[in-house]
Amino acid sequence: MKPSTAKAVARAETALSSLNQSLHEMMENDERVLLLGEDILDPYGGAFKVTKGLSDRFPKRVFTTPISESAIVGMANGLAMRGLRPIAEIMFGDFLALAADQLINHAAKFRWMYNEGVTVPMVVRAPVGARRGYGPTHSQSLEKHFIGVPGLMVVAPHILGDPGALLRQATLDCDEPVVFVESKLCYGRQLVTNVAGTTVELLATDAAPFPTSYLHHDEAETGPDAILHCYGAMAPFCLEAVEKLREDEGLFVDLAVFTQLSSVPGDHIEHIFGTRKPALCIYAEEASPSGGWGAELIARYEQVRTGAGAPAIRHERVAGDDVPIAGSRELETACLPQTDDIVGRILDCF
Repeated sequence: MKPSTAKAVARAETALSSLNQSLHEMMENDERVLLLGEDILDPYGGAFKVTKGLSDRFPKRVFTTPISESAIVGMANGLAMRGLRPIAEIMFGDFLALAADQLINHAAKFRWMYNEGVTVPMVVRAPVGARRGYGPTHSQSLEKHFIGVPGLMVVAPHILGDPGALLRQATLDCDEPVVFVESKLCYGRQLVTNVAGTTVELLATDAAPFPTSYLHHDEAETGPDAILHCYGAMAPFCLEAVEKLREDEGLFVDLAVFTQLSSVPGDHIEHIFGTRKPALCIYAEEASPSGGWGAELIARYEQVRTGAGAPAIRHERVAGDDVPIAGSRELETACLPQTDDIVGRILDCF
């Protein structure tokens, strides 16, 4: 793999505006793209306003639907099989559970069942995660339940990348169905592409096309003291932790922010291991740890390490508690990983 390397450039743009602009551009330039979901018509423009302005501009290609997630994704399946590029919005990611049959037993299977006779190039957008006080049934991160389903991609934008470009890639360049999980926390945050004293590498290959942003410190004379891995909502917390560890403790902790959660981008992990030779790896995710994304990354690292006959890696995880998300804001904060939790876990290793 030959990663592209570039100094980051600041942009005064939020994740929400990036996604909205991308939708406007795609619908203007490609008539195959259409939207469907609950309450996405103007003037409401969706629960989080990602589809704002689209039904006014493209009234024949933006469809409001009944409250039936299974029906929404089922319609998207059919539209995609007929050559269109539908983008379905699930109002809250918690309700992906209601669309699971259509995603797992239909969208992910049709290409194989019909011997490559059809593809299902659709995107299912879903706001996920907590920290908004919405309670246990509107605050979950259920993406781990879709990781590992053959034929189904799971992709997560973040503030260190370009959410709009990622959505465009998922919609126009991918012939597989994509579950596109958007952090509610990050919608209003500005995109962070300028981190002093660091260089950002974008890792992508044909086998793992959705990029991993790998941030390393320019001042580090040798390899990193540790590598911190995350995706989605944890990106801002991990970035704060990395900066705090460098400024307060003199530790150089590299940061790998993944967008492709499934299929797990083994090429990216092999590149990171081969070039950085980590002795300590930390995995941060907002979801509960059992059977999670971090566990899968640890398994992949160990496959690469043992195959190379390399020294052992210490693996540590920082994740949400194994409890439903609380309705109380204080309890919600207590059960979710914070910046200090990440910093503390790393310092405990030294």
